[in-house]
Parts: sequence; structure tokens; C-alpha cells
Amino acid sequence: MKKLKILVFEYITGGGFNKSDLPESLAREGLLMLRSLLDGLSKITSVEVFIMLDSRMVENLPHQLKNSHIIDSEKNCHQEFTRLTALYDAVWPIAPESGSILQTLCEEAERSGKILLTSPASAVAVAGDKWLTYGRLKEHSIATVPTQRLADFGFTSGEWLIKPFDGVGCEDSYLVTDHDAFATITANLDKGKYLVQPHIPGEKTSLSCLFKQGRGWLLCANRQHFDLINKQYRLAGITVNFTPDISQYRHLLNEVAKAMPELWGYVGIDLIETSDQILVLEINPRLTSSYVGLNEALGVNCAEAVLGLLAGDPLLQPTRNQPIYITITGKENDAN
Repeated sequence: MKKLKILVFEYITGGGFNKSDLPESLAREGLLMLRSLLDGLSKITSVEVFIMLDSRMVENLPHQLKNSHIIDSEKNCHQEFTRLTALYDAVWPIAPESGSILQTLCEEAERSGKILLTSPASAVAVAGDKWLTYGRLKEHSIATVPTQRLADFGFTSGEWLIKPFDGVGCEDSYLVTDHDAFATITANLDKGKYLVQPHIPGEKTSLSCLFKQGRGWLLCANRQHFDLINKQYRLAGITVNFTPDISQYRHLLNEVAKAMPELWGYVGIDLIETSDQILVLEINPRLTSSYVGLNEALGVNCAEAVLGLLAGDPLLQPTRNQPIYITITGKENDAN
């Protein structure tokens, strides 16, 4: 039987920064996700996998070189993605939403008529924009963090988070607690591209999910661990599957699935949990760092489950149920 040929493009390690310095923390995180995805796909006999790989990352994936397209500083990464997309049956991009990078890659795959193994560009256009996400959630009466556009915001006492419409995680986000700090930070920002949200104390969690045509499957809930450095949050680690009982999240998952029927494949949902409510913070229409611990935590090959969505419902039969800690900021990243 003919194998499905899949091109995997993890943007950070795959050449997205081939003409500049690699951001160390993002490269570590990207490599974690790439390795986990490749490990899952390698266990599926019906597929053959090819990757784009930044020339500086070759030593990190020596076993993968036979099926790698090396992207050096002389190449145009986007043009290479377009060229390579035409050679394969399916494309699995992992990329930031910032700068419409992920949306553009999805659009390219769709134009090429290839199987896209993530949410379509139409879903990324909404989920990748925090303001549009906020509007969609409010429209469907889903509890979310109150959000204002920075251009419309007048500072009042309290703690506030300033973040870009399309930033990834805590990238380019700032915590401000007084008017002077607010004025200093916002002086050089394009106010039309930033949001303001109240800084809500609570547990920062996330959901690892699968979606298809208005339906959702909840894999596990994760606890996110942050450091606050110079008024900016930094993700330090994640406890994947931190609780064995995820029943409290199922209604929320179903509500998000109905509110955003465009979502498809693996999706991460970031939450803030207070003593009396669970608030949706953002929706990530791509692999997230929590993906790295899923197999060890649940005994589920998530890559296989995503491919199962092409034909029907995903086959999800967990063989274990344990928490797994993933280090994000350290020199070593372990699932242990």
C-alpha cells in the first residue's frame, strides 16, 4: 500500500530564522515538539515523514538527515516550503501565530491542494488573534478574561497585562501595576496591535484537545508553571496531565468546539482558574509544548489520533494516567 508522505515544518528549527540568530528558548521548545511529533509518526507504518531543518540544528537530529531538507542562510525559507509542499501528500506545520506565519503556511498548503494536518487557515485567523478570539468566546457566552484594545484603554488602578493581538505565549507581554510603568511601556508600542487584560490571580492551566467539525475530544489537563522576570512571565515548565479527573473541563471543551467549528486536529486551550470559575485565555490551533508529554502521560500516540481524524473519529485508548513534568527553560528538557 502506498504510504502517505508528510512534510513536517517546525518553524523555529526548520529554517524560519535561517537569516538571523536562533532564539535559544524557542529553539529548545520547537525541538521538543518536533522530536515528539517525529517519534509518534515513526510508529505509524503507513506514513513516510520528511522535515525541513535549519542547518544549525543538524546535530540535534542526526538520525533524521536522510529525510531532511536542509535550510541554510542562503535559501528563502518560505519559497522552500512552497516548493516542498508540492512534493508531498500532506503538510504538518508548527509555527507561531505572530506575523500571520502559521496562517500563511496553512493557506499555502490549502492552495496546493494538500492534506493539512492542523486547523485550516480560517480557524488560525480567529484563534491566532486574541481580539477575535475574545469576540468569538463572548458571542457564545464562554467565560473569558475581559479584554480591551490598548488604543481604547485608559489606565485605572490595578494590575494589567499588555499583550500583542497575535503574540505566542508570553512573548512581548508586560505586567504593569502603576501609571508610570504603563506610560513607559506603551510609549513605544503600536497601540493598534496590543490588548489590555486585568491580571487575574489564579491557577494557570491548559487543555490538550482534538477537534473536528464542531466536536472535541479532551486528552488531558495541564498545569503551567511560570517565572515572573522583569515584569514579564516566562514559561518554566508544564505538568502534563496534572489531574487524573478531567470531567470538570468537558463542558467547556464542548462549548469551544461549538463556538469554533473550524478547529481541526490538535489544539491547546490556555485557562485561568479562580476559586469560582474557569476562564478561557487563548486558543492555540497547533501543537503546544504540552504535546511533548502526552505519550508518556497517557500512553496515547497523538500523531496517530490526528491522522485518524482524516477518516473518522480518533482512536483514543489511554494505557496509563500519570502526570509528567516537562522542563521548558532549563538547559535540559526532560519528561520525567
